[in-house]
Amino acid sequence: MPPLNSLKCFESAARHGSFNKAAKELSVTPSAISHQIKGLESFLGLELFRRTKRKVVLTEAGESYLKPIKSIFEQLENATSELKSKQKSGSLRLAVAPAFLTRWLMPRMERFQQRYPDIEIEISSSTGLIDFSANDIDMAVYFGAGDWEDVEAHYLRPARLAPVCNPRLIKPEQPINKPEDMRFYPLLHVTKRKDEWHDWLQQHDLDPKLFRRGLMFSSGSLTAGAAAQGLGISLTDPELIMPEIEAGTLKVLFNQHLITNRSFYLVYEKRRSVTSAMSAFKEWIIEEMAGNQHS
Repeated sequence: MPPLNSLKCFESAARHGSFNKAAKELSVTPSAISHQIKGLESFLGLELFRRTKRKVVLTEAGESYLKPIKSIFEQLENATSELKSKQKSGSLRLAVAPAFLTRWLMPRMERFQQRYPDIEIEISSSTGLIDFSANDIDMAVYFGAGDWEDVEAHYLRPARLAPVCNPRLIKPEQPINKPEDMRFYPLLHVTKRKDEWHDWLQQHDLDPKLFRRGLMFSSGSLTAGAAAQGLGISLTDPELIMPEIEAGTLKVLFNQHLITNRSFYLVYEKRRSVTSAMSAFKEWIIEEMAGNQHS
């Protein structure tokens, strides 16, 4: 049997057509890749690559050797992934955005635990995309257009943003009875989503230039918090501010939602084995989201 390390270097270099790219992938130097492949060629007694100035090309022998070697590594990867999945099938590590975690998920987690008391769940907050290959996270909830690479994305529901404010903001002499009445009050914006107010107003045949631009914040959670403090009107998902609505510190002004291409998705790494805990959570969260849409 040739050394496993040499086979790994051969498979990576053949896939990339480059010793440099293989070195980067395997976190070694290009000369180490070259040394391993020379050792493999010596062991086999034939050349696997033709070296040119700019790239390396598989010989006919290299081509025929690559196919079974690639298949063996895929089988090895799948067997390892399956074994790891079986070992932790009763546990789930989940990553979600802080606002979604505290506002939507946490108030509903008791229902999940009642239905699946044997599933151990660990939840962490995350504001960016997850590198599933570099950590133990099983699943995550993303917000966006659903076009992320290397993940399976399951649609949950669209973003539903409506104008909200603290009732105390509204002056008796300037009531808000129709959307154009909001021009007397500052509109709170999310820095990376400046288009949202513009789009909402245009959807209602209103000229955004006639409305006052208020403070800008780094997240929707902060704009909702500012609105609750009476600093202006924010575009917020009503489901994420139910405690404030019930307490009377926020009020939905118009039940007309912004039509957007951004939605909530449940995601996990492509090609990984789905555990029973992952299947259970996927089924539960899709059901919860659907229930909220009809309520």
